[in-house]
Amino acid sequence: MKDNETKELKVKEKQELASPAELTRPGLVFTPSVDIFENEREIVLLADMPGVQAQALNIDLRDNTLTLEGGVESFEADGEEAVLIEYEVGKYYRQFSLSEVIDQNKIDAQLNNGVLRLTLPKVEKAAPRTITVQAG
Repeated sequence: MKDNETKELKVKEKQELASPAELTRPGLVFTPSVDIFENEREIVLLADMPGVQAQALNIDLRDNTLTLEGGVESFEADGEEAVLIEYEVGKYYRQFSLSEVIDQNKIDAQLNNGVLRLTLPKVEKAAPRTITVQAG
């Protein structure tokens, strides 16, 4: 890229999830966009789930599979009509397979303004130590 060229930020629209199973509830299902960062102590996962409230978010950990589900309800009251809608009403759904590197008992989740932050701490390695031998 030349110095005089600029990079443009492009908005990536929500992607509708093509479900392999038949849905039992009507409505759209979306795959949340996710950024994943890793350091020597943890993996941090940031999932974009605009419109999802904490009480409508379900995080399930079962058989080394982490499942994120969150619903977005319509904000319109009776007799109101939306003029502009920032995001569509529907459900978010995404799954991740976890390895044995993750300490599953210490996973932490925080939801702030539609961004879910999951902190997945890594299992602590055994610290090197000297074992004292006692005469018996």
